[in-house]
Amino acid sequence: MKTDIHPDYFQTTIKCACGNEIAVGSTKQDIRVEICSKCHPFFTGKQKLIDTAGRIERFRKKYEKFQKDKNE
Repeated sequence: MKTDIHPDYFQTTIKCACGNEIAVGSTKQDIRVEICSKCHPFFTGKQKLIDTAGRIERFRKKYEKFQKDKNE
């Protein structure tokens, strides 16, 4: 291995906004994240309900003209 070309490696902690801390090794110090596996809805099983029907209707309305041109 060449000397003096690799970044410094630190033992640091990742700090989440929910208060969870994870000890890791990284080239960065003091890593802060907004969401982690402790508070992410996929891992906790608590999901927020999103109005997907409204989004789909807005999308269809927006691209209705393009769909009509394609069918003609």
